[in-house]
Amino acid sequence: MTERDIPDSWSRASGRKPDDQNQRLSRTEQFGETQPFDVPATGSTSKPVKRRKKNHREGLTINSHSEETAQLSSTFGKWPRWMKSWTLWLVLLMLIPGSVGFLAMAMLFKLPAAPNCPSIFWPLASASVRLHCAQLAASKQTVNDLLQAIALVKQLPQNHPLHGEIDRFIEEWSRDILKLADQSFQTGNLEEAIATARKIPEDVAAYKLVDKQVDKWQSIWSKAEATYNGAIAEVKERRWQSAFMLSAKMLRVDNQYWAGTKYDQLNRLIATAREDGDKLGKAESLANSKVVDNILEAIKLAESIGQESYIYQKAQEAIPAFGRKMLELAQAKLDKQDADEALNIAREIPESAKLQGETDDFIAIADAKRSAWIGDVSGLEAAIAQAQQIDPTRPVYNEAQQLIARWQLEIEDVAHLEKARILASQGTVPNLTAAIAQVQLIPTNNPRGAEARQEISRWNAQVETIEDQPYLDRADQIAMFEDINSLQAAIAQASEIRRGRALYPEARKKIRTWVGKIERIQDQPYLDQAQELAQSGNLTAAISAAQQIASSGRALSQEAQAAINDWEGQIRTRENWKKAQEVGAAGTPEALVEAIRLANRVSDNSILRMDANQAIDQWSQQLLEIARTQGQSDIARGIDIAKSIPRGSAAYSAAQEQIKAWQEFLNPQPEPQPSSVPQPQTESSPFPQSTPINRQ
Repeated sequence: MTERDIPDSWSRASGRKPDDQNQRLSRTEQFGETQPFDVPATGSTSKPVKRRKKNHREGLTINSHSEETAQLSSTFGKWPRWMKSWTLWLVLLMLIPGSVGFLAMAMLFKLPAAPNCPSIFWPLASASVRLHCAQLAASKQTVNDLLQAIALVKQLPQNHPLHGEIDRFIEEWSRDILKLADQSFQTGNLEEAIATARKIPEDVAAYKLVDKQVDKWQSIWSKAEATYNGAIAEVKERRWQSAFMLSAKMLRVDNQYWAGTKYDQLNRLIATAREDGDKLGKAESLANSKVVDNILEAIKLAESIGQESYIYQKAQEAIPAFGRKMLELAQAKLDKQDADEALNIAREIPESAKLQGETDDFIAIADAKRSAWIGDVSGLEAAIAQAQQIDPTRPVYNEAQQLIARWQLEIEDVAHLEKARILASQGTVPNLTAAIAQVQLIPTNNPRGAEARQEISRWNAQVETIEDQPYLDRADQIAMFEDINSLQAAIAQASEIRRGRALYPEARKKIRTWVGKIERIQDQPYLDQAQELAQSGNLTAAISAAQQIASSGRALSQEAQAAINDWEGQIRTRENWKKAQEVGAAGTPEALVEAIRLANRVSDNSILRMDANQAIDQWSQQLLEIARTQGQSDIARGIDIAKSIPRGSAAYSAAQEQIKAWQEFLNPQPEPQPSSVPQPQTESSPFPQSTPINRQ
């Protein structure tokens, strides 16, 4: 029986029927376990060849004793005739030994059948049979078969001749189990791998490898889990670079499951989370813009992040925060008493923001305030009715009760204000006074107390204006003559208006205008006199005459100071022009340059500017002539002098051309290569013919 004839599972305790077992025992007792290794001693379906031959000999042996011969002779005569034929006996003698020989040879060459392992009674099985069946089981390379193989042979005694061979097989099969466990570990089944490794019997020598291998697996697994969880933590905090760096460490894990499947899974997760993180980042930017439409778009972006994303929790936390931003915008509008816009914003807050309760409370308060801001008694009564509908369990209930108490007081204040405004609309001093008295009934700390104070100030200003306007009107009429006496009388009339009155600022403005006119009338002759002195050329006396007006701080002080500045400038211009003429007379290059500089200080508005321009042209021409003369012996010195000629002067262009000619002479261009046909050479000088250069 071969390996393919053995079922996939069979019980090591299975056995034969009692009769078969008895026969088996009888054979074992008769022949013993004398077979060689790997030749089964029991379970063969054919009898031993030796025994069969013996049986045949017993049935066919011819007795050679005399007694048997005599008996045969005596009986030979009694046989039938056909049995006495020698031909028959010759044929029988040829057939019977040949058959026996053929049968013996067939039995000798026929291999013994393999044992039927599932049906063996193991307590009586030999070591070779156990080892053979264990090898067959181990060849299947499954955990259970390997364990069964170990169990079949490990029970043999230590002194058994096959013990060394069996220990080698047990070591090999134990390592095969560890390899199968490692395959489970590599596919991501750590618990299965450990459980498989722990199945190796503790009493075998190879068990010492189990703890070492399990520790190695657990260490690799824990490090891989720590790296994976660390990357997930970085993803949750949206630190993508760190997450990718940690995921790269997964490739170095000594486990195919973590380095392959989990690495790919982690990379896909990070990429997806990064896309979702970008969405959430964009949503946060939109929400920070404090624009309602942008915040609504931000909420939609956050809602689009799926539950499988690690950013989902962050997105879900952000949605209420975005909704609260909308609620803050609505509150800001309500604080500016723009109730309609505040209500519109609040009603757009989506349910996903999970602020429905707060939104409803805000809408209730805002709607009540909008009614109260109408300003009349009916509006306040409507606001009170709306606020009374707020349930006591709501967080805004106390605020609603405070508003109700305020609006109830405000109803009385509104009644006083409406009555006062009707009186004030008449526009007379008695009616305005009565309106003020009516509003003063409103206490300062009442809701409309500030509004009442504003109305009192406005109506008091109207009363003061009615009372003080005649003073200003009479002052304007008096000041129309614009002489000193009339202006002084107008000032006296306007001064009747006391500080703190409504028309006091206007009265003071008119008084300042009239005082300025008086000062101008008084100081103008002195300024005219100073201007006459300046026109006559006596600028020093003119400055002295205007100085008193400039330092007085009166109406003409600024005009006098401007005139003084102009006259002082003229004096400086004359001095510069005079000094320029004196310096230029020396005729040296340095003196001429200084003279040009001083002449340029003459103001463009001065009558001396034309003379200065003419002098500058003349001095520039002198500088050019000096430069050309100097250049005949010292070109560098000539260039320096020519460069000092100012831009805009008559000699500037000629000076620049002269400088260029000198520079070309000092730095000549490379001469062209001579051609095959000689060209006539003409010597050209970089200098004008009027200024030949002494080359010596």
